[in-house]
Amino acid sequence: MVKKLTRSASSRRAKVIALIQSGQVHSQSDLVALLEKSGFEVTQATASRDLDEIGAMRGRANDGTSTYVLPESTDNTLARVIALPSDLILSVEASGNLAVVRTPPGGAQLLASALDRASRSGELSSVIGTIAGDDTVLVVSKRSDGGASLAKELSALPNSSGSPKSRLSGIKVQAKRRG
Repeated sequence: MVKKLTRSASSRRAKVIALIQSGQVHSQSDLVALLEKSGFEVTQATASRDLDEIGAMRGRANDGTSTYVLPESTDNTLARVIALPSDLILSVEASGNLAVVRTPPGGAQLLASALDRASRSGELSSVIGTIAGDDTVLVVSKRSDGGASLAKELSALPNSSGSPKSRLSGIKVQAKRRG
């Protein structure tokens, strides 16, 4: 049995997005069951509100089954979940060409998706890509020694108040040298 944790609506909605993108959500009751397996205790009403909030729609999978899908452009979808990606950044550490970003539980996939979008659009041109777990994102720099500068760049992202890191002024940024 999965231990039920108190988690934020942002992390729950990030999980809903990941579940929909994986093609596992065919109904609201499926979503409730999948969220419970992931440690989120929700009602059908909460699942319904989350689906509405992220802009999920009923659609058809390639095999013709009914499923929930997200709009082609996820920019507005992600913006509804959190104001800015930096709101998910708890700490950043660097080593070589890597930056390791810690997030609240369930926030890593959402942050990684936002960072990948920013990389593709040129806003974060130093990023090759990301790998996300539940609460950790591995961000890979294009430069072999770019981890430290990437960590500083991620720490300088503005938060939802619009100011650079006013709430994250105590963010932990460390550069580790490979031996």
